[in-house]
Amino acid sequence: MNTTPFTADQFLAAQKAGVETLFGLTSKAFESVEKLVELNLQVAKTSLSEAAETTTAALSVKDAQELLALQAGLLQPAAEKAAAYSRHLYDIMAGASAEFTKAAEVNMADSQKKVLALVDNAVKNAPAGTESAVALVKSAVAAANNAYESAHKAAKQAAEVAEANFTAISNTAVSATKSAAKSAKRAA
Repeated sequence: MNTTPFTADQFLAAQKAGVETLFGLTSKAFESVEKLVELNLQVAKTSLSEAAETTTAALSVKDAQELLALQAGLLQPAAEKAAAYSRHLYDIMAGASAEFTKAAEVNMADSQKKVLALVDNAVKNAPAGTESAVALVKSAVAAANNAYESAHKAAKQAAEVAEANFTAISNTAVSATKSAAKSAKRAA
């Protein structure tokens, strides 16, 4: 069997590509962490400012009804802010996940090409009488590729459903809080 050996240049190229991918993904991970830290610092700063304003407003109320109205007025913005924070957090995580998925897809496609090239090379150099074994190997490679593609499609669909559910739940929570705030204002 006459196969082309894996040369030192091919090995170095593969190692270089792996290192570049690793550093690229590490950079993307740090960018996501930076975005997350920035978001949390912004939320903390805003929360501190709003807590000071709320405390000042609470100390200036004259009776229980005014305090209840103040509390009712704070419900809706708090829910909207929580939903907005959750959306920002989801966007950061989804962006990072998309980058990692993209890199995995590129690596998987490259690996599939290499395996198919190896199989094709083996087929060309296979001795007579091994046609059934070659067909079996080709069938196994095709089945593995199909299984990967099916799993990838299912994961993508699951992510889309999860995103739709997240959006629906956030919108429902904000709507429910708006209704509760209106009811509380009427009661006050």
